[in-house]
Amino acid sequence: MRRMSKTLASVLIALFISTGCFPINLPAQTSTGGARNSGREREAAKATEVFDLSELKTADGEMSRMLERHAVDRSILTRSYPVSFSEARRSRFRQFYQDWAALLTKLDFDRLSHDDKIDYLLFKNHLEHELQQLDIQQKQLAEIEPLVPFAKNIADLEEARRRMEPIDSAKTAVLLTNLKNQIDETRKAVELGLGREGRTENQPVENKTSPIRAKKTVANRAVATVNSLKTTLRNWYNFYNGYDPVFTWWTQEPYRVLEQSLTAYASFLSEKVVGLKPEATPASQADQRLSTGAGAGQRSGPQRPSARPGDTSDIVGDPIGREALLSELKAEMIPYTPEELVTIAEKEMAWCEAEMKKASQALGYGDNWHQALEYVKTLYVEPGKQPELIRDLALEAIKFVTDRDLVTVPDLARDSWRMEMLSPERQLVSPFFLGGEVIQVSFPTNTMAHEQKMMSMRGNNIHFARATVHHELIPGHHLQGFMTARYKPYRSLFSTPFWGEGWALYWELLLWDLNFAKTPENRIGMLFWRMHRCARIIFSLSFHLEKMTPQECIDFLVKRVGHEVDNATAEVRRSFDGSYGPLYQVAYLLGGLQLYSLHRELVDSGKMTNRVFHDWILKENRIPIEMVRAILTRQKLTRDFKSGWRFYPGL
Repeated sequence: MRRMSKTLASVLIALFISTGCFPINLPAQTSTGGARNSGREREAAKATEVFDLSELKTADGEMSRMLERHAVDRSILTRSYPVSFSEARRSRFRQFYQDWAALLTKLDFDRLSHDDKIDYLLFKNHLEHELQQLDIQQKQLAEIEPLVPFAKNIADLEEARRRMEPIDSAKTAVLLTNLKNQIDETRKAVELGLGREGRTENQPVENKTSPIRAKKTVANRAVATVNSLKTTLRNWYNFYNGYDPVFTWWTQEPYRVLEQSLTAYASFLSEKVVGLKPEATPASQADQRLSTGAGAGQRSGPQRPSARPGDTSDIVGDPIGREALLSELKAEMIPYTPEELVTIAEKEMAWCEAEMKKASQALGYGDNWHQALEYVKTLYVEPGKQPELIRDLALEAIKFVTDRDLVTVPDLARDSWRMEMLSPERQLVSPFFLGGEVIQVSFPTNTMAHEQKMMSMRGNNIHFARATVHHELIPGHHLQGFMTARYKPYRSLFSTPFWGEGWALYWELLLWDLNFAKTPENRIGMLFWRMHRCARIIFSLSFHLEKMTPQECIDFLVKRVGHEVDNATAEVRRSFDGSYGPLYQVAYLLGGLQLYSLHRELVDSGKMTNRVFHDWILKENRIPIEMVRAILTRQKLTRDFKSGWRFYPGL
């Protein structure tokens, strides 16, 4: 076990002091420095008399313990500040990230091992991104503030409760009543901004009320925030209700009226400003962009408006703009502009279309590959046979990669995957497969309308499925999840879809080269998904650049790729419902292309075998692929490292 550097020890001592760890009485450490300064340095020096930091050494390296500590501290801070949109939470997280960034600068970078330098740069990049996300969150909150001017007062109630401050029930009843009135006044202002056609009551609006005009996307964000406020208010009220009879006596009725007003206001914004049909209005939806599960940039699980077959009114999204896209790309270590990435996708799409024509010609359809694609869609199994098909395809893929010694497949990983069927409701958002340890299979049920049944079977035909089952299981998501749970799990902090989805997509590219597609039908199945991933880059970036609407994205998937309408709708709904980051759909093909480029550099050149290459990547866990490259090539690193790997030839 390596000795911990003195620089790292001093940093961790300061960290223990700043976060309030209890001292342990172990042998003292001596200082080799000169006279000590006052303040924090004196406290840190005193701590050396009671701390033995040898316990912080780990076999994974000196940085790993810092990252584990950061994750634990961030988790408890998240639980301590549950109101995602509050200024207090944002301020506390900003201080938290700044403190860690300051501690990181005190490390002697040149004395770190190569692995620790990787973790240092990953951590530095992570902290910079989280601070940028706080700025973006603040800007987004400022955009919706005119629609929710009452948000701060509701957040303050819950935060005062969390601080266990005494409550004046009579004054609180007045506050709740005033909040209800403020909501009503805000609604009148929004109605005035809509014009007469948007008003819900036949009564004049007072002259002193200034109209509020809001974009559809901003109003949709406000709806999510109002529903989150309802949850916050309910948690606050239930803490006191019944346990404090004076509180209940004063506030029961004002609270009831306020909650009703919040509900009505959220419905009004949804229907009149956003344009959602009443049945699609979310009853309770946390703001996915503002809800920062473990700090800014993190998202909680998906909470979507109700989706219905044939309806697209619930697809609204929230374009983030070019500046925010550049910030996200920087955090993912992708040194390309959004426009350059669209160019890459168009080049890949052109390649796919040329290969589609070859497969179409082999089937006798000439260059009319759309017609050949329609034929392949008819090759589905009969109802009830889909699980059997998926099982056989999974076993085929496992045998293919093990027979060729492409990657290690542990027996436990081979034997532990399972299967479940997706509900009709889930298929409105996820029309194909989802995967990992459990592959979730999409196929129609008896409750679906005939048209929906046919689109589901056509979209999950034999050859489409053959091209994706290995993506979800082995060597894709199941294998990577199995390995990352066992190797360097502390790096989960840096998890990125460019590694997660990129790994599974990369195997689609590699298996194509290895002739996994045996027939023209097989090739069309693989090419369909490759075109689909090209299209994801084009439509998702174009949406966030405000160059395409959700409906235009749906039409693009149908016309350019050949999707069924319902499946294209579900794909776009999934992309923009807020449960995925703005670059998530981009990450599939781009991450795959990064690994594909790295494979050319290290395996095709003869420097590594396939098995060594793939096993090594899995054991480094979920990190930006440029850092994977730095590890595998032993790239010389400096403290001021900047992403610069141009992985796509000619661009």
